[in-house]
Amino acid sequence: MTAFEALFRVRHDCPFIRLTEEHPGLRMYSWCNRVHEVYEVIVDDPAEYEKVVKELSGLATVIEEQGDSAEVHIVTSTCFCTPNNSVTMNIEDLDILHVSPVVHDRGWEYYRVVAFRHEDLTKMIRRLEERGFTLEIVRKTEFKGSIAGALLATDAIFSGLTQRQTEALLKAYGYGYYKLPRVADIQEIARRERIPRTTFQEHLKKGENKLIAGLVPYIQLYRGHR
Repeated sequence: MTAFEALFRVRHDCPFIRLTEEHPGLRMYSWCNRVHEVYEVIVDDPAEYEKVVKELSGLATVIEEQGDSAEVHIVTSTCFCTPNNSVTMNIEDLDILHVSPVVHDRGWEYYRVVAFRHEDLTKMIRRLEERGFTLEIVRKTEFKGSIAGALLATDAIFSGLTQRQTEALLKAYGYGYYKLPRVADIQEIARRERIPRTTFQEHLKKGENKLIAGLVPYIQLYRGHR
């Protein structure tokens, strides 16, 4: 039996989908345990933050809110999932593993699943289409290696990085800082980018530390399967 991963996106009559259509700079990540729903909301434009939070409050009963000017975490008091409005409820009794979170972006919901038989995926698609969902397969690939090792979530690793830390890492890579032998050092990169060396070094080292901290659990998991 060969496991494979499928990434697909869905459109349906959902207020959260409409919200991401109205705010193209808004991305939402959601988790549901059938009692509470947790939404992590990221707004590209901080000026939209309060407006988005107000609209979200009108869609769900907020019992907890944590965040800053660019991000807010919402926990709703009730799970509103039914087979007619929830993709996950249509796959729970199939031999398909849903890998959370659901991503809401620009009028679409994105789902990642692991399936063991193509007929289960076909059955899931048929169920959703019969209930009025519009579904598109974005990617389907066969697993190479263990399932546990393949379920590495990029958000778990990169979400802690600030924009400046991300830019510092990308610039360092682009200038050959991580090549062996090293093509450019921190001093040269900072000079080319016309920023203080200490500032660039601080962003780069903090970014590296966060990446390593995020990767260690997956490295340990990978080591355990070898």
